[in-house]
Amino acid sequence: MGRLIVVKVGTSSVTKNDGSLDFDTMRELTDQISEAIKRGYQIILVSSGAIASGIAELGIKPNPNDIVFKQACAAVGQAILMEYYRQLFRRHGLKVAQVLLTKEDLANRMSYVHTCNVLDKLLNLDVVPIINENDVTSVDEIMPIMKGYKVNFSDNDILSVLIANAVQADLIIILSDVDGLYDGNPSKNKKARVIPLVEKITPELKRIAEGKSAFGRGGMKTKLEAAEIAMQSGIPLVIANGRRKNVIIDILEGKRVGTYFRPLGNRMPSIKSWIAYGAGSKGQIKVNEGAKQSILKGASLLAVGIESVSGQFKIGDVVSIVGPDDKEFARGIVNYSSEEINLIKGLKTSQIKKVLGYIRRKEIIVRKLMHIINKEAG
Repeated sequence: MGRLIVVKVGTSSVTKNDGSLDFDTMRELTDQISEAIKRGYQIILVSSGAIASGIAELGIKPNPNDIVFKQACAAVGQAILMEYYRQLFRRHGLKVAQVLLTKEDLANRMSYVHTCNVLDKLLNLDVVPIINENDVTSVDEIMPIMKGYKVNFSDNDILSVLIANAVQADLIIILSDVDGLYDGNPSKNKKARVIPLVEKITPELKRIAEGKSAFGRGGMKTKLEAAEIAMQSGIPLVIANGRRKNVIIDILEGKRVGTYFRPLGNRMPSIKSWIAYGAGSKGQIKVNEGAKQSILKGASLLAVGIESVSGQFKIGDVVSIVGPDDKEFARGIVNYSSEEINLIKGLKTSQIKKVLGYIRRKEIIVRKLMHIINKEAG
């Protein structure tokens, strides 16, 4: 097993029933992470719990729909969370760093690369990076509403996989308040058992994975989405119970703990996994059926196959490619801006120079900087 591990700790693993921080569990987890580091592993910790600890500190029960109050709780709670982590890791001679990320930080290529460089530097300095979503600035409601514009993660389960993709991690451990993925609902069915190994995510598994925890945002459904991204990116992922004694060390020692999701193939190249899962799409290009079939067979996208463009994007942005049915079937990095593509759509390559006065590349999107959706071959 490789040496770079992303450990995601859910709200339910670091808080008590009333939402206040559970220091005993936090101590257990930080002891295990410190032991793993001593054994030569590099660990990135993705930790929830800021909103819950802010609520407990303020002693006010939130209205579930009051987003601004939750953001205020996150601002209060994040400092508390980090202070405890700092003290707990300090007992082992380890320093910590706070890394707050928004969806936009991973959707933008420059800040994505920058984030990777900073995480790499922290690990080389023997510092434990502690990552959380920046709840104070990150809200779906204030995202620009434009056709084809979307960003990708909605909670720390997905964030942990995107981080693992970014830093090319060797394993992701998602710790929760359940022992793994069950073959039924354990609260309703006493015979429900943990599935030890998942090699393919079936519609049946998706049906099982419904239901949410009280304080956290992500139920088993988002964990399954996270596992699916990890499997397709070529990174193994384990879902286990954060309160199980020695859970992290047992997983690293290869013991049968929780549910292990086996990768579907080789690791996806870093740029491809970013296009597929990290990037937000900044707009949309609609192509004709001929262009769609050519792309599915391995061709690049040329101007002649483009019918229309939506949204505003610049060179180097990731855009969504849809067919005549308006369904996204691929996404990729564009060599031309939306304004330029509007002028040259439907034209043969030889006509581009006449219209623009220059030709940057004959391909609008090169095939190797494209990810095909819902098809094993990316």
